[in-house]
Amino acid sequence: MTPKIVTIPAKKLIGYSVEMSLLDNKTFSIFSQLMPRLKEITNPKSADIFCVQVYEPDYFTNFTPETLFTKWAAVEVKDYSTIPDGFEKLELTGEKYAVFLYKGTSEMFSETAQYIYGEWLLNSGFQLDNRPHFEVLGDKYKNNDPTSEEEIWIPIKAKWKHQPLTAPTQK
Repeated sequence: MTPKIVTIPAKKLIGYSVEMSLLDNKTFSIFSQLMPRLKEITNPKSADIFCVQVYEPDYFTNFTPETLFTKWAAVEVKDYSTIPDGFEKLELTGEKYAVFLYKGTSEMFSETAQYIYGEWLLNSGFQLDNRPHFEVLGDKYKNNDPTSEEEIWIPIKAKWKHQPLTAPTQK
């Protein structure tokens, strides 16, 4: 599973968010809020649905299944000029992402996550960047179907900053 490395512009999203943990998963509740109201969004950029995770800076170093993060169910919009009542705004900054194509159900994802955050990240020349992680649920996404496809977007930055070479000083 080799990702595409892409740099994206900022994205404007609207939707719903909830604080949760892996142990207290509330994903269904926010998607249950969003899906019936999709027709109220008058300026979507596409039909794709975004599932966004916003983690605290120490989330991965102090991780437990009870560690809290914010999850979003959202749609990308052209601008924030018309936001239906009750929707929240989230702007994703641009920058670099590793994009993995995932096929399978959410229950099958843990093995892929272990590969991405373990093996691939450790050997990639990149490290996690402290920005939102997200999935794009496009036209090949089928909830709880093993043939479902989605894109997994992981924020990355270079592990090492290149320092200019300087000649050693002579004494």
